[in-house]
Amino acid sequence: MPLIYFLPPLATVLIWSGNMTINQLTVGAIAPSSIAFLRWLLALIVMTPFVLPAAIRHRDEIRRNWPKLALLGLLGMGLWQGLGYIAAETTTATNMGILAAMVPLLTVLLSALILREPPTRGGVAGGVLAFIGVTVLLGRGNPLSLLHLEVALGDALMVIAAICYALYGVMLKRWAMNLPPWVMLYAQVCFAVLFLLPPYLLGPMTPVDSQNIWLILYAGIPASVITTFLWMRAVRQIGANQASIFINLMPLFSALIAMFMLGEQIASFHFTGGLLILAGVVMAQTLTRPLVRGVAPKKPSSAGQ
Repeated sequence: MPLIYFLPPLATVLIWSGNMTINQLTVGAIAPSSIAFLRWLLALIVMTPFVLPAAIRHRDEIRRNWPKLALLGLLGMGLWQGLGYIAAETTTATNMGILAAMVPLLTVLLSALILREPPTRGGVAGGVLAFIGVTVLLGRGNPLSLLHLEVALGDALMVIAAICYALYGVMLKRWAMNLPPWVMLYAQVCFAVLFLLPPYLLGPMTPVDSQNIWLILYAGIPASVITTFLWMRAVRQIGANQASIFINLMPLFSALIAMFMLGEQIASFHFTGGLLILAGVVMAQTLTRPLVRGVAPKKPSSAGQ
């Protein structure tokens, strides 16, 4: 396989990791409800000239599937991204990158529950290992502190956000629709904008100025439109399963970018928790032998961010 095929997923994960730092930079510069809405409004404006004609041609299929598309837009754009901006107020970009890397593992686990895909040995063992890593990370090196509910709100919100995005990937697989990828994304973005409009109007509505416009531009174009194109290209060239492995690089990229741009310090519990989560994710994706003998394994689903 040509090495150039690995550039799209690598670039995608790098941009996503940079967006974790962008989340941190929004704190104090723009309200979470404002950037969550404005980024997808910008993405919608950029996509409309190119995708609207195709969306009109597929309007009957969109009309038949609008409840599904609405839920996908809420999970994948509204909650995943919106919770991330709120989480950034009380956690670090490093933590956000590590917790976001749980998405492939959570997708495997939710696929077993919702799609009735048989659990694998790697899924079970990797789930336990990753769970231990999460407790180390959330407990700042002391998992027992969780017994006293000593968890940063931002970390808890990122766990919920990761579950939402994993559920998005699972439902995307379950609800097969006769729509081109860009049209399906466009419809989801339309619903996401509608869902995010009320929180934006309720405020606080942060004015767009020279301090925050570049944050909106990064989140709305590279982190929304460009990464979608690159991820779809990656899935087409190397397959969804291989592409999803690159998500495991998010903790490393997020930590390095945060160290360079934000001056964040990496503690030992970051390494310990991150390595345990990474090992659990890799184990779940590679050890696909069924937990129960005689059951044919299914490939784990994956989704872009």
